[in-house]
Amino acid sequence: MQYLISVIDGDNGPETADELGAVDAFNERLQADGSWVYAGGLDSPDTATVVDSRGAVPILTDGPFLESKEYLGGLWIIEAPDLDVALKLAAEASKVCNRKLEVRPFAVE
Repeated sequence: MQYLISVIDGDNGPETADELGAVDAFNERLQADGSWVYAGGLDSPDTATVVDSRGAVPILTDGPFLESKEYLGGLWIIEAPDLDVALKLAAEASKVCNRKLEVRPFAVE
């Protein structure tokens, strides 16, 4: 089963060199044990563009969809046999990146 681990960023400040090194080591371990699918960091919300094509003409709006102190700062997509394993990996990820995380399974069709 695949899980999305969302990195919740906000007033933590920029990542430190130690945090970046710990995240790299964690990612290498995920790759080695077969849990890695994808991971990436996101630029700040002020670089976002909202696209709404529900009408006849697409509407493009600069800035984030929501104004909030917290925002999506990055993500992992992992492969785990069950939610318990995904939560264990997320707990380790939270420690290495020094951020809160949200874990959600991908919908199974």
